[in-house]
Amino acid sequence: MTSKKLEGQVALVTGANSGIGKGIALAMGAEGAKVVVNFYSNPDAAAEVVATIKASGSDAIAHRTDVSKEDQVQGMFKAAVDAFGTVDILVNNAGLQQDAAFDELTLEQWNRVINVNLTGNFLCAREAVREFKRRGMRPVSKALGKIICISSVHEVIPWAGHVNYAASKGGVMLMMKSIAQELGPLKIRVNSIAPGAIRTPINTEAWETPEALEKLLKLVPLKRIGEAEDIGKAAVWLASDEADYVHGTSMFVDGGMALYPGFVDNG
Repeated sequence: MTSKKLEGQVALVTGANSGIGKGIALAMGAEGAKVVVNFYSNPDAAAEVVATIKASGSDAIAHRTDVSKEDQVQGMFKAAVDAFGTVDILVNNAGLQQDAAFDELTLEQWNRVINVNLTGNFLCAREAVREFKRRGMRPVSKALGKIICISSVHEVIPWAGHVNYAASKGGVMLMMKSIAQELGPLKIRVNSIAPGAIRTPINTEAWETPEALEKLLKLVPLKRIGEAEDIGKAAVWLASDEADYVHGTSMFVDGGMALYPGFVDNG
């Protein structure tokens, strides 16, 4: 029988009750990890993710946390340690959009997106590192711990009308690389996944009609929209010992969107 890639490990996935986070949580559970399913709203959806992971033969709990709040993040990690003994893998996925034309973008919209998408990554990553160092090496992995930040193609592609979101993802990219530089000697691996167009509730309007989908696919050389499972598989690999020499990099899972296909006829 083939061993599961994450057998015996504990994964904490933020924003895991829908979309990409759900896809990652389910994929990691299927590969043997016990999973802390973080959510902010819709507890019923989080409970469904927990039930699905348990049905796959692993274990899971749900925990409500606003990742932009320091005390709540610390409470979530305590709950994870109380339930499963430690955390081996952090997936910083929680994020949101609040879009507006730049001159109409409010300070509240700016702060909310930066606080969740960037500060939330910082708070969760910091607690993860503290936990990795507290418990020391475990025989379940070659790394002391693994952190995966879910960024976006918009860490490199400007996005008019979404300035707060793009700025947050650019910040995630350099935060990830900076902490990877610092933590590598401790055998803490830090990487990002940069999704492109993925079929999730956050971008329903971009794919729910044939006309919208056709317009979207002009930006994707592979000519299909991505699925949460595509990101889940990439995250499992990055968290596994198969990727033990992968550190400080952004893995673009985007069907080629970062190739700027709008230039295909202008070479």
